[in-house]
Amino acid sequence: MISSNEFKTGVTIEVDNDVYTIVEFQHVKPGKGAAFVRTKLKNVKTGGIVERKFNAGEKVPKAHVERREMQYLYKDGDFYAVMDNESYEQTSLTDAQIGDGVKYLKENMNLGVLFFNGAVIGVDLPNTVVLEVAHTEPGVRGDTATGGSKPATLETGAVVQVPFFVNEGEKLIIDTRTGNYVQRA
Repeated sequence: MISSNEFKTGVTIEVDNDVYTIVEFQHVKPGKGAAFVRTKLKNVKTGGIVERKFNAGEKVPKAHVERREMQYLYKDGDFYAVMDNESYEQTSLTDAQIGDGVKYLKENMNLGVLFFNGAVIGVDLPNTVVLEVAHTEPGVRGDTATGGSKPATLETGAVVQVPFFVNEGEKLIIDTRTGNYVQRA
């Protein structure tokens, strides 16, 4: 159990039989009435954000989420095979468990897989990945002055907006949280 007075960003708690991560919290002490804690909670399974108030000192069960380093091996139909880096045990993950990160997966990439009560509840991808441009229109001379962008298809099939000077075959650093181009690798 954890008291609402001990909330910190990133702590995982159980509310209504679901696991949530605290994204934001604020202790509020109104002039009249009892103090309370206003929080923004992110559902670990669905990714949805919920706002919730807790009375000051209210006890909430703390969720013990285990994070294991795993390596992505290959795609098998609708499943993604990953291997535990310590025990070499293989597990299959679905699109729903990985989320939007599916479009940035490369073979032999290390992932952080989150477990709660022995079941996979989420996947943490690295913040950035290096991917090769599979297809993009060639930049036209003189286009660079405007600072615009063009779509580029990466080796994993993801489509990202890139500057005009990027050509096919170049390796780029992509932010997996936002899906944006960062720089050339």
